[in-house]
Amino acid sequence: MSARKRLSILMADDGSQHAQAAIELLGELTLPPQTRVSVLRVFTPTQIDLLPMIERALETTRRKLLDRGIPARSQVLLGHPAEKIIEMARESKPDLILMGAKGLRSTLGILLGGVSQQVVEYACCPVLVVRAPYHGLKRILLVTDGSPTSQAAVRYLGRFPLPAEVDLRVMHVLPPERQAVAMEVLSSNWQPIYVPIVSEEDHAAQLKRARVAGQALLKRTCDLLQRHGLDPIPELRQGDAATEILDYAKEEQIDLIVAGSRGLSRFKGWWMGSVSRNLVHYSGCSVLIVKAPHKE
Repeated sequence: MSARKRLSILMADDGSQHAQAAIELLGELTLPPQTRVSVLRVFTPTQIDLLPMIERALETTRRKLLDRGIPARSQVLLGHPAEKIIEMARESKPDLILMGAKGLRSTLGILLGGVSQQVVEYACCPVLVVRAPYHGLKRILLVTDGSPTSQAAVRYLGRFPLPAEVDLRVMHVLPPERQAVAMEVLSSNWQPIYVPIVSEEDHAAQLKRARVAGQALLKRTCDLLQRHGLDPIPELRQGDAATEILDYAKEEQIDLIVAGSRGLSRFKGWWMGSVSRNLVHYSGCSVLIVKAPHKE
């Protein structure tokens, strides 16, 4: 795998079990020798009395990384956690933001904490949201739709310092099978009937073309990943994209889903598209969202 010569990682720490899982994941990656890790802990004005405890906890995190052979520097900032994380990322331009899926006060049943949600939506770089308990990075699922952001995710994953011998799957989801119909009204009783606009033969031909195009996309994607030393397995599905991806990840016990984000620029509001947002919210495993570079 052609990993970067140096990797810059911003890790957001809050002392939760999900942040601990992020430490474990980081320790399993084959990081380049000159990798820089910055551990950030943000506290609010109401937590000023807890600052000594927060600083001790942050030092514990730094030492845990050091025990795994990962030198890291740490910093404590006052302010709103999501705003400070995003602000620091814009200043330091890391290759990756690493953070836990839930904070210490996450509500039961909500899979993504408010801070993580905002960082994933508005950060200017890829964000890896880690969920506890951590079971390693054995099975990885990359999803692609052929868009520029999906292509960015493929390139990013090809250079990502994955552990050796990972089981990598590449999935493309075809749209749900729908046949176009037109409504006609019988003059006798005004009862509407629906008739297909295209014949069954033409409809079958359209489905075949879609499958051929999907298989070609998967082959191009797998060929690119193979150039980076990976050995992906293609998987073609059909249906609602988010549902198919989430069901597959659960069935196959996927440890990490990798996807590009399809959304508006930072100046127009939400960055992520509905599929990537659903993956981050509802996946039972960790999720890496890769964003295509944006021009200022």
